[in-house]
Amino acid sequence: MTDRKSLGEGEGGAGVLGRIRAAAAAGVDWVQIREKDLSGRELLGLTREAVAARGCARVIVNDRADVAIAAGAAGVHLGRESLGAREVVRWCKSGNAPEDFVVGVSCHSLEEAREAEGAGAAYIFFGPVFDTPSKRGMGEPQGVARLAEICRGVAIPVLAIGGVSEENAAECMRAGAAGISAIRMFQDARDEAAMNDVVERLRALGASR
Repeated sequence: MTDRKSLGEGEGGAGVLGRIRAAAAAGVDWVQIREKDLSGRELLGLTREAVAARGCARVIVNDRADVAIAAGAAGVHLGRESLGAREVVRWCKSGNAPEDFVVGVSCHSLEEAREAEGAGAAYIFFGPVFDTPSKRGMGEPQGVARLAEICRGVAIPVLAIGGVSEENAAECMRAGAAGISAIRMFQDARDEAAMNDVVERLRALGASR
């Protein structure tokens, strides 16, 4: 998940693109473009560059299905203030998006998770699982037990988000999460070798659960 402001960037995305290239080369599965302050034109430019630079990773864009499709990204991720998942899925499946275009949804309760699944979402983010400054507006940390309940309650993949680190990622995987989403963990990896090490350790956790 990107956050160019935490890298000290202004309107440009050179640092973000460098991290995307390093993460893709290290073998991450998905890169989420999460730059809510950019205009549609700026977001399209950044997403196109990310898609071109992605390597084997698939790129997904927050909120803007139009930008994602125009840039050739793999999907759109919907948050609390986005359009409803049912409407977006229906629009995408009406010939407006590629067949394999995915729609993901951020959820904060079992009810929301089941609603997203019923609407046709391909996956959900659940959190915040742990405390993190970027998610304090979403309420108190939900905890690993709650994450496990969500994973048991739906059939689609659940990704843990919010304060996930190398130290606690294993707890999320044991709770049934299909994967994790994070900003700081990847942006703190200052070079390609460090990024490779992070991804390798996370993959080992997934393989050992």
